[in-house]
Amino acid sequence: MLPEIENLLRLQEADKEIRRLQDEVAELPKRVAVIEQKLARTKLQLEKAQAAVKTDEAARRKYDTAIADLRGKISKYRDQSLDVKTNEQYKALLHEIQFAEKEIAATEDKILELMVNAEARDKEVKAAQAEMKAEAAEIEKEKAEARLRTAEDEKQLAEWRGKRDQMRAGVNEDLLSHYERVSKFRGSGISEVRDHKCMACQVMLRPQTYNDVRTGQQTVVCDSCQRILYFNPANEMVALEPEHKRSRRHHPKIDAPQAWYYRSDLDGAGEVLLCLNNAAGQASRRVFDLSTGRLLGDILIREGDFRHAFPEDITGAIRLNGNWSEAEMETWGTEMPMTALDSLHTDLEAARYEMTSRTSAKAQVPAAVPTEQAAS
Repeated sequence: MLPEIENLLRLQEADKEIRRLQDEVAELPKRVAVIEQKLARTKLQLEKAQAAVKTDEAARRKYDTAIADLRGKISKYRDQSLDVKTNEQYKALLHEIQFAEKEIAATEDKILELMVNAEARDKEVKAAQAEMKAEAAEIEKEKAEARLRTAEDEKQLAEWRGKRDQMRAGVNEDLLSHYERVSKFRGSGISEVRDHKCMACQVMLRPQTYNDVRTGQQTVVCDSCQRILYFNPANEMVALEPEHKRSRRHHPKIDAPQAWYYRSDLDGAGEVLLCLNNAAGQASRRVFDLSTGRLLGDILIREGDFRHAFPEDITGAIRLNGNWSEAEMETWGTEMPMTALDSLHTDLEAARYEMTSRTSAKAQVPAAVPTEQAAS
């Protein structure tokens, strides 16, 4: 893996942590604001309850005054009744007294209703005051925690920003500019390649692109999402192993008339795929580029079966699973189809994993115990 890619991976981790801290700092005031809004609603309820109590008290004072006025009138009418000369005048004053007494009774009923309501109003006020007191205490606690958390986050942000500046210094300016541009729009600027695809956008890579990323000799960009790509062999091996025990890889028959092989290098052509066929006492050999699937050179034909005709090509090669008829391969022209190339790539990775597992298993086998020690 290129040093710049390693620096970009560390830079991306720093960017993620910085974004997390920034989001947390921005979120804390929002949490406090929600509690403050709730406190404001409770305060408004308290103010309404208190205003209703004041309104009721004002109404009761008004009614008390009205009753006092009516009683004063009754006293006046009774005094006047002592001086009247006719029955008609007396009846008129008596009628006024009765009317005033009815008004007093009706007003007293209203006062009684206010007194009943006052008890409920008082409960509302006390409940709102208690709720407001609890919410005020909660918001003060939240504010104190927010201040402490914000101070800690700001401290960590300063540290991560310092680290980020150091990491940026270790990346080529053009590559850094590309990373930051893609990160701005996609949230990340670098992605791992695993199982022939970009793990960020999940798009399959072209064989040549995948091979370039695997070699780790140059920076490669995903054609789909424009993220910078990198390859981690350890994760590739993990991806080949399922959650439970991995099923045994199918091995081609040793006497099959057709055989596919992988060679890490063939006559300076680099990594290639070999297709060897037996037909009518002759053996044919096709050589394909591992990355592109393009046919390299002409089809070579020799007498005998392919094991005797091309022993130097088989030596040190990895046998793969593949079986396409001569007629079908004739239709390929100068480049095998992507489905066939992907199939051989997948089997090659499985074969490599199998070889790695076998080597690890052998390394874990304990050394033989000497006979004398075993007997003891």
